[in-house]
Amino acid sequence: YATLDRLATTVIPVLLLGETGTGKEVVARTLHERSPRSGRPLICVNCAAIPDQLIESTLFGHERGAFTGADRKATGVFESANGGTVMLDEVGELPAQAQAALLRVLETRRFSRVGANKEIEVDVRVVAATVRDLEKRVAEDAFREDLFYRLNVLTIQMPSLRDRRVDVPLLAEHFLEQFNERLGTHIRGFDAAAMKMLVQYGWPGNVRELENTIERAIVLADGEEITVDDLSPKIRASQDKIRSTLAGGE
Repeated sequence: YATLDRLATTVIPVLLLGETGTGKEVVARTLHERSPRSGRPLICVNCAAIPDQLIESTLFGHERGAFTGADRKATGVFESANGGTVMLDEVGELPAQAQAALLRVLETRRFSRVGANKEIEVDVRVVAATVRDLEKRVAEDAFREDLFYRLNVLTIQMPSLRDRRVDVPLLAEHFLEQFNERLGTHIRGFDAAAMKMLVQYGWPGNVRELENTIERAIVLADGEEITVDDLSPKIRASQDKIRSTLAGGE
């Protein structure tokens, strides 16, 4: 957060690296909200979820008749976010043509809608995120080297939850409070065995998986505390595997 505060007043691109569920969008939102751009839009786009043939139209808009089905002019993400921030999640999945267009926006602050000759100037701060190894993608000719260096001005590596287990109780309590309010429940906390199991679990889905786990446990809980029985079979099985491994070592 100290790094984000220093970055908030700048316009340089930020590249967020980390596993799925580590909170990359939370960081992008925090960066935007602490910046002078907070009064303008923050638009988050999952590049992997958009078909290749529509990605340029999504990002930069299109003119009427630009392609089959384009029956009216459409404003793209960059134009809509003018003065604000665009987060490009899974930026490593961008097709080559969209990579070239993104590089031009970063270098000139200009772009053209699909099917248009006129350029539009925008002031947008770009935050890119990916689970991919972009340097490896560059070596494989799957990602432009010049775009990689343009995005890689400042990189923030998002830690996995298993590398910061000390945060698990804090996050679990936070989600408990959040879901109690949202669901109208009154679960007071976690019993010692359940919390120990949460801390020892590997969390392949990171913070997002923990959030979903707490929501599920609250819905299933019979008493005023979340117990081991309220946790998912996957988490309980993981604990059984730990015990078996320890027993075998003995």
